[in-house]
Amino acid sequence: MIIACPACSTRYVVPDSAIGVEGRTVRCAKCRHSWFQHGPDLPPREEAAPSPVSASAVAAAPTVASEPDAETAPASPEQVPETGTEQGIEPVPEPPVVPRPVIRPAARSADESFEDTASSFDHQPPFRPRRNMAKLWTIAGIGFAVLVALLVVLATWLGLPRWLPTAHATFGAGNPDLVLAFPSERQDRRTLPNGTEYFGASGTVTNVSKQPQEVPPILIVLRDAKDKVVYTWDVTPPREMLKPGESVTINEAVTDVPKNAKVAEIGWKPE
Repeated sequence: MIIACPACSTRYVVPDSAIGVEGRTVRCAKCRHSWFQHGPDLPPREEAAPSPVSASAVAAAPTVASEPDAETAPASPEQVPETGTEQGIEPVPEPPVVPRPVIRPAARSADESFEDTASSFDHQPPFRPRRNMAKLWTIAGIGFAVLVALLVVLATWLGLPRWLPTAHATFGAGNPDLVLAFPSERQDRRTLPNGTEYFGASGTVTNVSKQPQEVPPILIVLRDAKDKVVYTWDVTPPREMLKPGESVTINEAVTDVPKNAKVAEIGWKPE
């Protein structure tokens, strides 16, 4: 039979047995195109008995498919290769059938539901180590204890900072040889005619020792009705040193004090 490549139209003469009745996949030797070639059409069966032709006559008859003569051969310029599969059509072997693997789900316990089982094809997030909360709390407790111990050591060595409300006393201890006297009847708290709040205080500082004493600064504190400090100011004594038994009088007055100031306290300024 004569077959032609559907890609490059190259024709080949091949035996019918090379294609078979059911056909097969072949490949063009020129352009390497592969296609499925159907087998030759079989003539219909005849009920009549075959004509008595001797076997020698059949063998002597020329084969048109294998050796076409000049009159029946196509007059086209296309090249017809020699008969045979090695010089023309190359049979393409059928691809082997690879059995597909069967994926079976993993066995689940009886109390495990289908919704709780994650599929092996689902997207998995990046691995994150599980946090040990007990370990984290232990580390935090140790760090807090070390910080508290460090603060205690610093407070013992350097003292508490002065900006803390309970870090120091309002007044200093002062010198016991110096007597500070500011009686309440010598304190004046009033509102001036122009609306200004006025406060004045008068007192004495006496050296009761037999040695000269240095007079430290004096602190005046005003508190409101809730005993909260609302105003403070420092008073520098007129004399820095007092001889034994000597006294010095101090008169101080300030304006624009808070209106809620109710009580005045006078003492030595803390160091």
